[in-house]
Amino acid sequence: MQIRLFFLPVAALLLTSLLGSLCAEDKRPNIVFVFSDDHATQAISAYGGMLANIAPTPNLDRIAEEGMRFTRCVVTNSICGPSRATILTGKYSHKNGFFMNEKTKFDGTQQTFPKLLQKAGYQTAVIGKWHLASDPTGFDHWDILPGQGSYYNPDFVNAEGKYQVSGYCTEVVTEKAKEWMSNQRDKEKPFILMVQQKAPHRAWDPAPKYLTLYDDVVMPEPDTLFDNYEGRGIAAREQDMTIDKTMTLGRDLKVKEYDPTDDFKLRGYGRMNPEQAAAWDAAYQPKNDAFVAANLSGKDLVRWKYQRYLKDYLRCVRSVDDCIGELQEYLEENGLAENTVFIYSSDQGFYLGEHGWFDKRFMYDESYRTPLLAKWPGKIKPGSVNSDLVSNLDFAETFLDIAGAEIPDDMQGASLVPVLKGETPEDWRKTHYYHYYEYPGWHMVQRHEGVYDGRYKLMNFYDVKEWELYDLETDPKEMKNQIDNPEYADIAKRLHTELESLREQYEVPENQLKDLSNVDMHFHSESILKRGLERKKRMEEAAKRKGKGKSKGKK
Repeated sequence: MQIRLFFLPVAALLLTSLLGSLCAEDKRPNIVFVFSDDHATQAISAYGGMLANIAPTPNLDRIAEEGMRFTRCVVTNSICGPSRATILTGKYSHKNGFFMNEKTKFDGTQQTFPKLLQKAGYQTAVIGKWHLASDPTGFDHWDILPGQGSYYNPDFVNAEGKYQVSGYCTEVVTEKAKEWMSNQRDKEKPFILMVQQKAPHRAWDPAPKYLTLYDDVVMPEPDTLFDNYEGRGIAAREQDMTIDKTMTLGRDLKVKEYDPTDDFKLRGYGRMNPEQAAAWDAAYQPKNDAFVAANLSGKDLVRWKYQRYLKDYLRCVRSVDDCIGELQEYLEENGLAENTVFIYSSDQGFYLGEHGWFDKRFMYDESYRTPLLAKWPGKIKPGSVNSDLVSNLDFAETFLDIAGAEIPDDMQGASLVPVLKGETPEDWRKTHYYHYYEYPGWHMVQRHEGVYDGRYKLMNFYDVKEWELYDLETDPKEMKNQIDNPEYADIAKRLHTELESLREQYEVPENQLKDLSNVDMHFHSESILKRGLERKKRMEEAAKRKGKGKSKGKK
């Protein structure tokens, strides 16, 4: 009897432990999704390239080391707002209604993955850049930057109104994310937290602590910095996104003497407190004085602009990498890391001087491909590298699948969960459809659609009736259009057939290739063109007044 009584508490303890273990196994994971703006894979050292040793990103690299790095994650529409809308809905622009950054407003009444996660019992929060014109819906907590947001002492908007916060934007957003996890969430429920950084978006204003980072470094130049676009079509030749002509010395490159509109002083410098402004002047003014005295022109001026641009861009990236490290450390210190899926991505890629460009929009690789890194302890094999064709179209479905929630049939992507586990389905996509709409508009990139199969890329610039075909195995920099090469005729025919098939699969309306009057594109375009032409005229007149040479060399 005594023996039996002795074992009863022991048995109860074992049963309690077993039940506790089962509950822990059944506990649904949290999701932390960190999303930056305009972050090129070329600026993440885990992806290699000429900047990997010069500007390493150790915290981002750690996600790749402990999880999976995707080498072919591509976007549906390479521009900020439309990418975000695709992620929320799991649908292409023509389905979610958000085609372009300006003049369109995201319809928050439609189905989104945060709403579906709420119904599944998840807490949902978004902090940082939103850029969809309407207020967030489907979130238990939201605290967002209005519009593009500001790097210094940024404004925020939440359900209670607008307010300003002192500090550097990337650091502020990170602190807000940690604060929500510490004190504002219900710790009995699983959560998804979207941490959405402004950086490294134009105009690339670095944090005070990184203002002189890379000052002693000469950045290597891409060998296409002075591309003349021979072998490509009208779209590549007539864009307005070159470091040479489009990038401004004032707002973009922080040379106050060359900002006749005072745009830099109002939008960047003008938001700084005296201490921040003093640190900024100490870092930039001596270099600016040397630049003005040099009176550069031609290729020498382009090279100077490239160096200033890239260093500022990479300084902003350093702060994003710090954010990743801080969030990872927080999860570990608070016992959350083992049951949290940590994912990093950006709204699209970006040009870091390749083809002489900055910005995005094109289906060319630097713009079309975006970083995707994921860590899921116990599910993803550390150090995995995946080359499947995946897309931001798949993110909503992935979040739902991780949470064990049902994926609606009208979503157009597919869950990445089996891919993350190293079990890519046999029927995974072999080709990907792309469509960019915003023309005429900022940077004047022609509207186009296209299809990509992992090696060959076919693009249809339909307004100018030009097709482009590239073989990325033999021509990874996409320098030679093969559309008229008879050796590629069969490939062009196959991809054209596939393009028509994908249009049908994704229900792309015929009029999408003709006009966008249903989203007031004409009015949108005229207003942007008018502002752009007026701005160009002001800068040319200011350059003439200053007697600094031809306006072409000083824009």
